[in-house]
This record gives sequence, C-alpha cells and structure tokens, in this order.
Amino acid sequence: MTGSDESPSFRLVYVPGVMPDKWVRIWNERQPDVPLALTQVPPGAAAGRLLDGDADAGLVRLPVDRTVFSAIPLYTEQTVVVVPQDHLVTAVDEVSPEDLSDDIVLHPLDDVLDWENLPGRPALERPATTADAVELVAAGIGVLVVPLSLARLHHRKDLTHRPLKDAPESSVALAWPEEATTDLVEDFIGIVRGRTANSTRGRKQPAAQEKPMRTDKDGARRKPTAAKQQGANRRAGGAGATPKGGKRGRPRRRA
Repeated sequence: MTGSDESPSFRLVYVPGVMPDKWVRIWNERQPDVPLALTQVPPGAAAGRLLDGDADAGLVRLPVDRTVFSAIPLYTEQTVVVVPQDHLVTAVDEVSPEDLSDDIVLHPLDDVLDWENLPGRPALERPATTADAVELVAAGIGVLVVPLSLARLHHRKDLTHRPLKDAPESSVALAWPEEATTDLVEDFIGIVRGRTANSTRGRKQPAAQEKPMRTDKDGARRKPTAAKQQGANRRAGGAGATPKGGKRGRPRRRA
C-alpha cells in the first residue's frame, strides 16, 4: 500500500448509467476533510484515465484488464430493448431475440454488451453513441438493446423498454490500478462493500496510548482510595487480605 502518496482529494470516475450518489454521500459523511472529485467518462475512456493517474478509482463496466487492474464486481444489470411506444413487443412482458428478427437493431460504437450475434437486421451505419441511437429509435429507424440503467438514463416519453431474455448482460465493478492501492482506495472499497465506519480492515491503526496518570489539582499523583488500596492489599497478600483457604465470619464459640 502506498498511503504516503495519497492525493489531497479522492478522484472517482464513473461510466454512464452508474449511479454513485449513495456511495458519494457516505464518503462525504466519513471523510469530510477529503473532498471526492466525481467525473463521468465514456465507457472506453475509464481505463485510460486510471492508468494515466487522472483518477484514483473508477466505477466501470466489466471486463477490465486484470493484469493491471484490481476489480470488485458490484452488480449485473438486466438487458432491455428500447422501442417506440406503439411497437408490437410492448404487448408482451418479455422479449426474445427472435421477436426482433424483422427489426433493425442499432449497434452504437459505444455499446457495452458483448454480442456474438446481434439479433435483428443491422443498420447501414453504426451510430456514434448510445444517445444518438436513442434518437434514431424515436425517429422510427430501429430498436436498441442496452443495459437497463442506460435505458433509464436516456428515457423519453415516446419510448419504452422491455426485458430481453437470452442476451448478454453488463456487470459494473469498482476498479483501480493494482499498483496504486492507497489508503483512500481502501476506504472507498469499504464503503461499496458495506463496511461500517469503525471497520479496521485494510487500514493501519495507531498504537494504543497509555492511559494518563491521574493527578490532583496541584499536579501531584493522586493517592488510591481506601477501597482501592484494600483491594490491592488483598491481591498482594498484605494488610487486609483474607488468609488463603480461610473463611470470613464470626469466630466459633467455645464450648
């Protein structure tokens, strides 16, 4: 761990669709003296920002290069198809890839799903971004398959979505360069894993301090009270101690 190299703030990048608000709020409560700098980046830019040292950690979509990054998977999203409100698939609760065989399925360049075979018919050109693809769906040009969080991020009143079964899914993880695991990174790991504020895992704790000696108002060492002195004498076998094996109580009367 390289705690001595910590930056004065904690820099966190996150990709579209991820909602870091809860974790940021907990960080601000626990680390009021360390501001958290939050930056949204395109999905393909997160790894570069981390490797270049422009961020301490990132909420990213898997996979990441595990030879250089440490990663903690957080959750896996449901995959949905975004369609116009009057599309035929809105009549069902769940869609299969076969249901899209007659549709143009848009495939933006920033797609985060790992397709082997994209369903439906391909468009003549790939939209540059997911946001561009959503505009094309609204124009009636095709449909779009994305993780649920991206469908919500780009929500429009004239569009809706349905779960798509048998489709790739996208998982979100906390990732950081393995060689740059600072104390602040460990603190954020604790937050996303739900550790309490008093958890000591991963952090060096200061040595226990000796209790200060009690003194009177003049600075002299206080004398122990009679009760405490008597207890000390008993433990040491001195005055006031009960003889070993003896019993307390009244002496027996002589016959």
